[in-house]
Amino acid sequence: MTTLLLLYCLLWLLVLAGSAGALATRRGAPAAGPLPMPLPRVSILLAARNEAAALPRCLASLRALRYPPELLEILLGDDSSTDGTAAVAAAAMRGFEGHFEVVPIADEALGTARGKANVLAHLARRATTAYFFVTDADIHLPPTWITALLAHAAPGVGTVTGITAVQGPRLFDRLQGLDWLISLGLIQVVSATGRPVTAMGNNMLVTRAAYEATGGYEALPFSVTEDYALFRAVLGHGYGFRHVFSAEARADSLPMPTWRALLRQRHRWLRGVQALPLRLRLELLAYSSFWPALGALVWAGAPGLALALWGARLAGQGALAAVCYRRAGLRPRPWLLPLFEGYALALTLGMGYVRFFGGAVVWKGRRYD
Repeated sequence: MTTLLLLYCLLWLLVLAGSAGALATRRGAPAAGPLPMPLPRVSILLAARNEAAALPRCLASLRALRYPPELLEILLGDDSSTDGTAAVAAAAMRGFEGHFEVVPIADEALGTARGKANVLAHLARRATTAYFFVTDADIHLPPTWITALLAHAAPGVGTVTGITAVQGPRLFDRLQGLDWLISLGLIQVVSATGRPVTAMGNNMLVTRAAYEATGGYEALPFSVTEDYALFRAVLGHGYGFRHVFSAEARADSLPMPTWRALLRQRHRWLRGVQALPLRLRLELLAYSSFWPALGALVWAGAPGLALALWGARLAGQGALAAVCYRRAGLRPRPWLLPLFEGYALALTLGMGYVRFFGGAVVWKGRRYD
């Protein structure tokens, strides 16, 4: 058994090293193309439910976009907020030279859409352009956001996804940030081989043609991971995809404030994981089995070997993290890596608990059974 566990760990480390190398050399990543000329009008779709505290930061970043404001159509869907979200948004966008509109979303659902998917379905119907840029209220976007994603929207491409970094002053915030960057780095490596993994609804472009080919959110089976559901539907209609791992396409997200909130977020994401192709689910299982393998080695009487393999894992993840930070335009924090091991182990155990005992998904004050 010790030999098999050692072979598994060595293969795991080889894959990690190969991923760091592929990301560092941008192997397989498609290059940006020229921007369409003349520059097109684009729509920014933003769903908001009780986001009065977060919205000013997000909307300030939209006002700072380096894109002609007269070519921007910003539609904010107010999803039955009770905290003055609409008034805060209107005040934040006062004097904006482009088109900004708060769209009240009634409780009536369009087709099968619910929650955020329903808001986006309403906004997409109201949008008047050929490009939909989708983000969230807790996101701060770079000035280059529109052009960074638009440059990858080549003919035949239906979705373009940027990266998201979690930013905050606390240690817990920074560990979440490292978690996101490493995960997105691995997704980028897989996507660069032409294998679709997922998209992120807080930093995403979808063309109107691709969206309408699916029938829109109102025609899709309901999912609490609506971005992944749309991504798969767009692929199913023959459109391509792009993932852009760069500082120019980096959105900065507010962190989850507590462990409980983080586990609720991951509980929702686990629903999306269940819809992944079997091969990807098996690969995720193999990737997440490193810690159990080390535990089995200790149990088998090889603690020294387990410690050496853990040290190699730490070095490999350090190399991958360094590449991710550099590509994202962020300063590396190597001192986080030993602490990240404890964070990752605790999060894995917590996700296992919510997977089997978490019950219904609760998100934005709504329950989804």
